[in-house]
Amino acid sequence: MNRWTLVFVLVLVLGSGWVWWTRPDVAAQDDAISAAAQPAIGRLAPDFTLPTLDGGEFRLSDQRGTPVVLNFWATWCGPCQRELPAIQRAAEHYDGVVLFAAVDQGEPIDRVQRFVEDVGLLDPPQIVVPLDGQQIVGERYQVRGLPTTYFIDESGVIRSIWMGEMNSVILAEQIATILR
Repeated sequence: MNRWTLVFVLVLVLGSGWVWWTRPDVAAQDDAISAAAQPAIGRLAPDFTLPTLDGGEFRLSDQRGTPVVLNFWATWCGPCQRELPAIQRAAEHYDGVVLFAAVDQGEPIDRVQRFVEDVGLLDPPQIVVPLDGQQIVGERYQVRGLPTTYFIDESGVIRSIWMGEMNSVILAEQIATILR
C-alpha cells in the first residue's frame, strides 16, 4: 500500500468519525423543523400568547373549535383604519360564530387605547385586541405589510391569507372559507 492510499483511508475514516460525532440528535432536528414551520394555507397556524388591550391574555390555541379572523394592524396604518369598520360590522354579524383578533403591531398600549377610544372602533366585545409590542408574532407570521389577515378554521388550520385592505365583500368571501 503506498503512502497516498494510506493518507486517503485515514482521512476517510477520521472524516466519517467527525461527521458521526458532530451530528445533531433527533430531538434537536425535530425542534429545528417545528421552529422553521412557516404559516401557510393548509397548515396549522403557529400558536402564540399575547397580552390584550383589556388586560387579559390571548392564546391562539385556546380558540380551537371556533374559526378565527387574525388581523395584523397598527393605529398609524391608513388602510388598517379604513378596513376597521368592515371588520367591526363582520364581528357583530358573526358574533358567537367567528372570533376576531386584531393584533396591534409594535405600539404602546396607551397609544392603542387612545386610538380605540377616539375613533370608537373595536368597541364590540366580539373583537379581541392582542398587543404585539415587539412584533414577534408578526415576524413569525411573516407580516411584511399592514394590514395582513389570516383566516383560520375551527381546527386551527389557515384557510386563506389576505394582504392589504379588505372591504365588506372581500371579508365575507374570506370568512366563508373558514365556515365550511
